Order: sequence, then structure tokens, then C-alpha cells
Amino acid sequence: MSNVDTNTVSHDNAHASFDPKPIWRTFWILLGITLCELILATIHLKTGFPPKYILNGVYLILTCAKAFYIIAEFMHLRHEIKNMIMTIAVPALLFLWFVIAFVSDGNSYRELRNRYDRYQLEQNNVKAPAAEGEEAAPAAKKPGSPE
Repeated sequence: MSNVDTNTVSHDNAHASFDPKPIWRTFWILLGITLCELILATIHLKTGFPPKYILNGVYLILTCAKAFYIIAEFMHLRHEIKNMIMTIAVPALLFLWFVIAFVSDGNSYRELRNRYDRYQLEQNNVKAPAAEGEEAAPAAKKPGSPE
């Protein structure tokens, strides 16, 4: 048996110092980005400037900046090795691409269906049947029919 005393443990690192500076820095950065978004929204509501599509693009950029900053700070990815960061960042970017691709594809399908579906166009021109006792209005003519 050895004569090592296992009860004597150095407690020098038991009370690690807590530095609140990074937390406050994170708070101020996220607050600044959020205030920029609110100021842009207020200006847009009061004046109509900038146009809605530009404002949406700016919101998207600012929101992505906040999301990446939150991921870097609170998931501690900023302090990880590059391979770990890429393991999380690449699937997240692919997921964003996935969402954008399906939204745009769904919108183009909706537009094409409304433009080329003859039944859809016909149904838009058909009038409701007249109630009893009222004179019936002539039905809408079909495209391509004589008359």
C-alpha cells in the first residue's frame, strides 16, 4: 500500500473566477441588432421607406447574424475546432437551402397552376345559378366555343 493521502486535494481551482464581460458584450451586440430591426420597422411604418422587399432582405440578414452569434456564443462553437463548427454549420446551411428551395418551388407551382389550368379559369367565369323567381343570367361562354 502506498502512503498517499487521497483526502488532501488542492482547491486552488475550486472557485474559478467568473468574468461577466463576455455576457454583457453578447447582450449589447444582440440588443444593438434588435434595435436596428425595430428602428427600421418604425421608419418603414411611418414613411414607407425602405420598400418592403428591401426591408425583408435586411431583416433576413440581421436575423441570420443574430442566429449565428447566438450559436457561436451559447453553443460555444466559437471556441471549438473547425471540423466541429463545419459539422454543425454545413447541415444548418443545407437546411436553409432546403426551405428556400421548397418555398420557391411551391410558389412557382401555384402560379403555373393558376395560369395554365383551363378548368380553374372556367370556374372563375361561371356565375352562380339564379334563385327561384329570378331571371337566370346567361352562363359564361367557354373559351374556344362559337358565339
